[in-house]
Amino acid sequence: MALWDGRFEGGPAAEMQAFSESLGVDLQMFEQDIDGSLAHVRMLSEVGLVSEDERQVIADGLEAVRGELRSGAYAPDIALEDVHMAVESRLIELVGAVGGKLHTARSRNDQVATDMRLWLKLHMGHLDAAFAALLTSLLDRVESDGRTLIPGFTHLQRGQPIWLGHHLLAYAWMIHRDRQRLADALKRVDQSPLGACAMAGTPHPIDRDRSCELLGFASPIENAMDAVASRDHVHEVAAVCAIAATHLSRMAEELVLWSTPEFGVVRMGEGYSTGSSIMPQKRNPDAAELVRGKTGRVYGGLQALLTMVKGLPLAYNRDLQEDREQLFDAVHTTAACARISAGMWRTLTVNDAYTARLEGDFSLATELADYLAAKGLPFRDAHHVSGSLVKWCEDRGGNFKLLTLDVLREHSPLFDEDVFGWLIPTAAVERRTSRGGTAWSEVTRQVALLRETLADA
Repeated sequence: MALWDGRFEGGPAAEMQAFSESLGVDLQMFEQDIDGSLAHVRMLSEVGLVSEDERQVIADGLEAVRGELRSGAYAPDIALEDVHMAVESRLIELVGAVGGKLHTARSRNDQVATDMRLWLKLHMGHLDAAFAALLTSLLDRVESDGRTLIPGFTHLQRGQPIWLGHHLLAYAWMIHRDRQRLADALKRVDQSPLGACAMAGTPHPIDRDRSCELLGFASPIENAMDAVASRDHVHEVAAVCAIAATHLSRMAEELVLWSTPEFGVVRMGEGYSTGSSIMPQKRNPDAAELVRGKTGRVYGGLQALLTMVKGLPLAYNRDLQEDREQLFDAVHTTAACARISAGMWRTLTVNDAYTARLEGDFSLATELADYLAAKGLPFRDAHHVSGSLVKWCEDRGGNFKLLTLDVLREHSPLFDEDVFGWLIPTAAVERRTSRGGTAWSEVTRQVALLRETLADA
């Protein structure tokens, strides 16, 4: 018998029952559902809607249900539809009719909204921990291998020589912002819908501030209809996940590229690589590829959540039942991808693949332009001279190693012997001391800033 069947003569069709149940997904929230019920019944007793003895019986029963769900001794039937009815039905079986008093001044509408916010608070903490672990792995790698020379790319073409640490810090700052976004979203999540009931509140003398306090929320949601109908906090968390997944996917793509012989920047750890069933030499970066691939799932979750709500009239509609599966998957997937990414960075090996290859490389062309600009030539003219020197070397099948002082002076009389110091790749990297530049002093300054954020968390 359903707990809502008073005005119905028969139960739902079997296929409707199977189609409409959300128990499999909802059971992820049974801890939160029981926590919410314990807070609710305590508040009911404090305002006189149930006696202290009744509260104790209900509370003991709820803890018994919790124990059965944890151990697997209680496996709710899908006829119960969702976790709320599963818990309440078993509670009434254990303690009798007094268990029915638990639902005074409460609806499944505010119950599910409360459960989801409690679930989110817990799992946003797990997600932040995964981001923090990844950030730590990146910073550790900067400190251990960051002074490895690589080309910085634009359009996937060599741009300018940089330290690997400079490149990794770009990702570190992205992950730092993901943590900031997550912390900011928590402000909207950390509000209590409990006591909003179906949408209109209740005539009973409840104390929503008290149940809010008992559950550790920052404040109650002010409007009862908003409390049960809104899902923008869900959208926001899913959007944070989607943005973070973008960063993880970009990082994964570079690891895929960098681990090829053509780039040769890194060698992936065996724990995060796989072999081939036919080609014995293969060392495939499957972990990175899966991070890249799973990003689509996170994007899909956000799109589904946005689409689900876009045409819904207020207040609660059954469509909203579909939010949990998408939200849970987005959060779990993003956290898993962050943890795997941290593992990849911890275990890979960095190769010194470019130090020799960057000698005389055309990625130093900006150095020639900056040299002339420092001598007083307008940068646009300096850029033209540097470009003409690139063409001169290309026409002769070489790179800047072909340049002599005579050749340089044919292109501009401002060149002098000291120009060759500007064509040393490591010197070019260290010359860029502007805030956020490639110089190692700037790299270490940024590492210190990011370490502070980890210490403050």
